[in-house]
Amino acid sequence: MATVMAQPQAVMTQMVTVTQANDWGSGVMDCCDDCGICCCAFWCFPCFACNTVNEFGECLCLPVLENYVGAGLVSMAMRAAVRERYRIPGSICNDYSALCWCYACTWCQMAREIKRRKNFSVITAQTTTVPLMTQAY
Repeated sequence: MATVMAQPQAVMTQMVTVTQANDWGSGVMDCCDDCGICCCAFWCFPCFACNTVNEFGECLCLPVLENYVGAGLVSMAMRAAVRERYRIPGSICNDYSALCWCYACTWCQMAREIKRRKNFSVITAQTTTVPLMTQAY
């Protein structure tokens, strides 16, 4: 009969997720942070809004409903959804104030945030092998 020389080893896996700070990456008036977004919003705002919603993963035509359901309701819902997904502190009152103050700038801020967060996801996985201390019989 042969002697067992090696025993099976236990494998422990640990997942570490690194997330970003929970605040807006840019201010409402920081349009120069991404001039491409600003120019797109300036030259064709409806196309820009539809693209922003699509990048966020919602229906491409959602901004079109803004004309039918009431001014600002879709934009407020979109801003609240961005805050919720990325855990950005704020309130509906803050969202409404920002939209009333500068509607296009607020959409640009959301687009910058979606672009920034979409490109930044770090997940570190670590596997550790731990030998079991058993005696061979």
